[in-house]
Amino acid sequence: TIWVKFPIRSISGDPATDQLKDAFIVIWTTTPWTMPGNRAIAYSEKISYGLYEVAATGEKLVIADPLAAQVEHDAGIAEWRRLADIPIATLAQTVCDHPLHDAGYRHAVPLLPGDFVTDETGTGFVHIAPGHGTDDFELGMRHGIEPAFTIDEDSVYLDTVPLFAGKRVLKPNGKRGDADEAVMAALRAAGRLLANGKLEHQYPCSWRSKAPLIFRNTPQWFVSMETNDLRDKALAAIDEVQWVPGRGRARIRGMIENRPDWVLSRQRAWGVPLTCFVHRKSGELLRDAQVNERIATAITEEGCDAWFTRDAASFLGDAYDADDYEMVSDILDVWFDSGSTHAFVLENRPDLHSPADLYLEGSDQHRGWFHSSLLESCGTRGHAPYKAVLTHGFVLADDGRKMSKSLGNAILPQKVIEQSGAEILRLMTASIDYVDDMRISQELIKTSTDAYRKLRNTMRFLLGNLSDVTADTPLNYHDMPELERWVLHRLHSLDRVVREAYHDYDFNRAFNALFNFCTVDLSAFYFDIRKDALYCDAATAPRRRATRAVLDELFSCLTAWFAPVLSFTMEEVWLTRFPGETESVHLRQFPEIPAEWCDEKLAAKWAKIRMVRRVVTGALELERREKRIGSSLEAAPRIHISDPDLAAAMAGVDLDEIAITSAARLVTEPAPDAAFRLEEVAGVAVVPQRAEGRKCGRCWMVLPDIGSNSAHPDICGRCADAVGG
Repeated sequence: TIWVKFPIRSISGDPATDQLKDAFIVIWTTTPWTMPGNRAIAYSEKISYGLYEVAATGEKLVIADPLAAQVEHDAGIAEWRRLADIPIATLAQTVCDHPLHDAGYRHAVPLLPGDFVTDETGTGFVHIAPGHGTDDFELGMRHGIEPAFTIDEDSVYLDTVPLFAGKRVLKPNGKRGDADEAVMAALRAAGRLLANGKLEHQYPCSWRSKAPLIFRNTPQWFVSMETNDLRDKALAAIDEVQWVPGRGRARIRGMIENRPDWVLSRQRAWGVPLTCFVHRKSGELLRDAQVNERIATAITEEGCDAWFTRDAASFLGDAYDADDYEMVSDILDVWFDSGSTHAFVLENRPDLHSPADLYLEGSDQHRGWFHSSLLESCGTRGHAPYKAVLTHGFVLADDGRKMSKSLGNAILPQKVIEQSGAEILRLMTASIDYVDDMRISQELIKTSTDAYRKLRNTMRFLLGNLSDVTADTPLNYHDMPELERWVLHRLHSLDRVVREAYHDYDFNRAFNALFNFCTVDLSAFYFDIRKDALYCDAATAPRRRATRAVLDELFSCLTAWFAPVLSFTMEEVWLTRFPGETESVHLRQFPEIPAEWCDEKLAAKWAKIRMVRRVVTGALELERREKRIGSSLEAAPRIHISDPDLAAAMAGVDLDEIAITSAARLVTEPAPDAAFRLEEVAGVAVVPQRAEGRKCGRCWMVLPDIGSNSAHPDICGRCADAVGG
């Protein structure tokens, strides 16, 4: 590390006078070899600066006040005193000489404001070498300062660099060369080296070879963001795209608004070539349609290697002298390759259309694929290459760490498929919020497997009760029992939720709504209640026919709604019921749900009925645990309801059917203290009682009319009518 003194040349165009006469701006750097490339000094408009006089030498130094004590200590200054404040306005008008001015570096060194300058380390001033750093380059460009080219590709100073031509920054083996020492020696000889020291710090290395790297500016090919209004076109296109999640719009918009021109070229041994010619003398790019056609034909026939294996004359033809032109050997940025996929994947295939319906990738691709695709399409087509963009998180190990074979925490998709099937992987992905990172574990796989089994049981129940449903005469909606009309209302509600969720790529919302419907509304409620009607009513009984008509609607809706997630299972279910069907379930549209199925008043009523049922179910569960009953059909509970709204909702409801008991009685008188209650359902209490009579050998209800039909002494009257005789 070195502390270097830059002599102040002028302030506001006039020679420095008074206190700043013969004063120095002090910079600190860990890269002495960049000093020949210095073209400016950066300061912060948020830091206070002062003028300090060194007691031993009388030198006057300008340094950031918060760092003065640290500089005094690190530079080994025994004593100094602060002379004055240096206003920011003065710094803004200050120009220095280069420390090696008398050795050939005669250019002016202006002071420029830089928002990257801090008061954490150094002197509060940053030496700017536009050829050796991003911040330096961008600051120089904003102020019209061209970068100096001082280092070649082998990290050797060019012959044009005064004092240091041929000196090497890095040796071929990656070790430090002689450039740093040469620069420090020159600064010391010029009297401009305030101090030097050593500091251990981080510096970039090659990710492949691990060799140390240096930054240097080189001529490159760019896509201008301003020429032809590319930035404005891209920003306008962003607003025409659906972004999932919505915050993606602001993320990519901020990147496009603030990004510099796009560097297209790379210096690599392999890749897609730029395929262009530059006139050796004028530096002008050759623009000739016939030349471009020859290049395109050659690459179509021979691949990209044609550019590297053919000579220039084969492309230039007779119209140009090959000696006058340089074949550019640079390759394209790989993100340009990826950003062109919309053109060759979609536009050249008649079975596809452009723009794409959806691009989806990880959230890091706002800076990558989504970004490059947007710029290329807007620059060449005038619009975005996609209608929607979806970003998702990444799959992590159970402890939140990145999965790695070396850590032994990787769960491979192939293994999940081999062990549990592809449907489990699809279900697991659809059931979580993919926007954020997902932690995968054996427990999550097990939970997903259990959920899949529940859904498969739902479909099995439907199939088992629909084997001959086509023989039934369709029923009028208004002739159906309330319970069936409630299920149809739920289908109407779900239809809106599912359609919106799928449209918004909110698979988590769609799947969880469907899963809860199947497990809570169907399996644990509707199916449970209607098993008696399906298995024990007469084949043509109105209640049974209505139930099967609803099951048919459930089958139609659920197979369509689940198909995007449980693709294989829904195809299997569909073909099991319709084995001669030639069309796949995936070629169906979502069923159109009649508007008359929507009945919010009925839904509110049945929400209250289910609240009452919860209390009854809780009471009977306690009776089973205490082994006072074996099943709910052995019970005939007395239900006390003091809440008038709940009592009104229960009016006309078949209580024993809803409670799945052999009998039930609703009373409004106060319940005894020992009655069963649930804290969350006020106004309802249940007194469990055993049903009177004998157990029917067919429906298993405990009823007093067992044997009322002499032809069937072991079954109830309803069952006797159902079996006939």
